[in-house]
Amino acid sequence: MPRTSVNCPNCRQPVVADIDQVFDVGSDPTAKQKIISGMFNLIQCPRCGYQGNLATMLVYHDPQKELLLTFAPPELGLPRNEQERLMGGLINQVVNRLPPEKRKAYLLQPQSTLTLQGLSERVLEAEGITREMIQSQQQKLNLIQRLLPASDDVRQEIAKQEDKLMDEEFFALLSRIAESAAAAGDENSARQLVELQQSLLPLTTTGRELQEQSREIEAAIASLQEAGENLTRDKLLDLVMNAPTETRLEALVSLARAGLDYQFFQLLSDRIDRARGDGRARLIELREKLLLLTREIDQQVERRRVVARQLLDEILKSPDVSASLQKNIQAVDEFFLQELNLALQSASQGGDLERIGKLQEIVELLRSLSAPPPEVAFIGELVEAENDDARRALLENNKEKITPEFISALTNIVSQVEDGEDKELAERMKAVHRQVLRHSMQANLGM
Repeated sequence: MPRTSVNCPNCRQPVVADIDQVFDVGSDPTAKQKIISGMFNLIQCPRCGYQGNLATMLVYHDPQKELLLTFAPPELGLPRNEQERLMGGLINQVVNRLPPEKRKAYLLQPQSTLTLQGLSERVLEAEGITREMIQSQQQKLNLIQRLLPASDDVRQEIAKQEDKLMDEEFFALLSRIAESAAAAGDENSARQLVELQQSLLPLTTTGRELQEQSREIEAAIASLQEAGENLTRDKLLDLVMNAPTETRLEALVSLARAGLDYQFFQLLSDRIDRARGDGRARLIELREKLLLLTREIDQQVERRRVVARQLLDEILKSPDVSASLQKNIQAVDEFFLQELNLALQSASQGGDLERIGKLQEIVELLRSLSAPPPEVAFIGELVEAENDDARRALLENNKEKITPEFISALTNIVSQVEDGEDKELAERMKAVHRQVLRHSMQANLGM
């Protein structure tokens, strides 16, 4: 997203902002969520305090849905021929990114929308979301936009008035928008959204329920960690039997699913056989709950494995394995990696060299994508340096790496580790930070 100098719509003074005009899901998987959330092309004027979306021409493209949408803000007041010329240039950017075999007829018939809300609604409709669902989500988005600039007192009052609207879907939407902002590199917006979510949790009915669930899950984790290597099936059964809430029980089952095997249920059956009266009835009810919970977990796991298997097959069938993987990189999870390993084993056993080659290409690309950015790797070298002289030598030999972006990344990391428990690391990071700033100032002054 390019940094651009634009005029504030209110006071007309120049403002530097992140401005994007082409939202292509094919090259940026976060583009859809940006449009839906409205968290794009936001400007904040330091002079007059204006906050909002910059009015600019937009193109949205989803190749999978064969959807090409355009939006030209009427307030721009551009003549029709100028509008068509500028929009044509944006559409050409979309077309030029596509290989010739994927340039289909829908690209010649873009659908125009009259408002930003209309653009968002068309994107949601393409996802099979009903108008009622769209209106509900729009209400929640409008509420988020009201809450973001509000003071603590105003937020508290809004939370009382809109408690019903702030349901699980509201908090899930807030999390998705924050994740999209972080993925787009907009750390300021992501931080504001996370802070908003944290401030709303104790103020709303759903938020307090989510906090209680979180506490129960943390308690389940702590009880399992306390048992450590001494966690036997008998101990696990005791933890399950004594779970004080349904949430704690569900958390224990989810975290320790592997331990709830045939032998575990045999132990439970033995206790049922020895129990009498109400105690026996309660254990029988517990067994039914556990069987239901484990069955649901197994079904969820199998569904995710099937999705991962299908994604891997789709990538392997693609003429460009690397491009297909990068397009679907956000869907890569532990299940995908498990299916990748199984596929490699199967191909090796069958001697399928062509398939092995494609699978190895995926493995190598994932390794390169998971490697830390160069600036982070260099920061690691500086932190590990023995003393100031060693760091000074590293800085002298890597002058080209000391960019504003590098210093910004280092500053962010220092602020993060300062809040952590590793005080020794925090001190080393601060020492590195001071030395890098001093080196940068000396370089700028020609010293």
